[in-house]
Amino acid sequence: MKLHWQRVELPLKDPFTIARGTLYHQQCLIVGLTHGDVTGYGEVTCNSYYGHTYESLETSLSQVRELIADGDLIHPGELYDRCSEVIAHDRFALSAIDGAAYDLFGKIHGMRTTEVLGLPAINQTQSSYTLGIDSIEEMVRKYREQPGWPVYKIKLGTPHDLEIVQALRQETDATIRVDANCGWTPEQTIANSRVLAELGVEFIEQPLPADAPAESHRRGFLESVLPVIADESCRTEADVEKCHGLFHGINVKLCKCGGLTPASRMLKQARELGMKTMVGCMIESTVGISAAAQLLPLLDYADFDGATLLAADSARGVTIRNGKVEFSSISGSGIELLI
Repeated sequence: MKLHWQRVELPLKDPFTIARGTLYHQQCLIVGLTHGDVTGYGEVTCNSYYGHTYESLETSLSQVRELIADGDLIHPGELYDRCSEVIAHDRFALSAIDGAAYDLFGKIHGMRTTEVLGLPAINQTQSSYTLGIDSIEEMVRKYREQPGWPVYKIKLGTPHDLEIVQALRQETDATIRVDANCGWTPEQTIANSRVLAELGVEFIEQPLPADAPAESHRRGFLESVLPVIADESCRTEADVEKCHGLFHGINVKLCKCGGLTPASRMLKQARELGMKTMVGCMIESTVGISAAAQLLPLLDYADFDGATLLAADSARGVTIRNGKVEFSSISGSGIELLI
């Protein structure tokens, strides 16, 4: 097999702001695995918060290029194990290889990636649409540009968080979820949860910093009147058990955990522990969204809107239309590059 990649800069429709900063465009690597005349694709985004750049990702990919070239076509789970022996330190790079491997394996064997993962063909969970932090007027405008979604995720972490949700609730009866991206204290979490519950909010995602003391997370878990879902606190397989008793559920991101292989194990473990399950995304192209959507049968909640926030996409595959996840007729993850 041949491992290859290209740098891509994805333009956004609007600047996207969360509690940590603002994104104007998204840098990513589109990674390909080719066997014969068939290519599978994966994606990984650069991310300053986690310390990943074009250069660091390409260094990691280069370290397994020969290993992959010397091997035969094998099950993606086995390839993941082999590559992780070399670049376990770079789960972002691993996730792109893993995504490409599932897409390739499925295309060659005429199977959808969900089937390769051993999951049933269930497609009921709907995706949310995310509204990034802005002025209240701008957030209302952005909502009005995307009406009709069944669920909206509202980014918070500002001095006027409650006013934002109040304004948006006046606009829609849809389900609302909020994501503070580590921007609150335990006291804010508890107090805000009471008001947000009255506004019909479904849950709060990652209110406290990931490195906050366990007792602070536990306080939010016990005293918030809304469920609390871990995001930044749940990056790896080892974190699932740590989050049990501190959060009501987990939000898994493929790039943070290492790809579909570990993500599927994390979601199954969380369900065994009685926790809610969610898969989210970065702002990324349809390459990354198509991989993440393959985990839909394991999910209570989904956040697959990353490509809808782009001014121009780099691929075709899984599409998200007003929250409904529509799969491609192509095998694997259904990915076709447009670049």
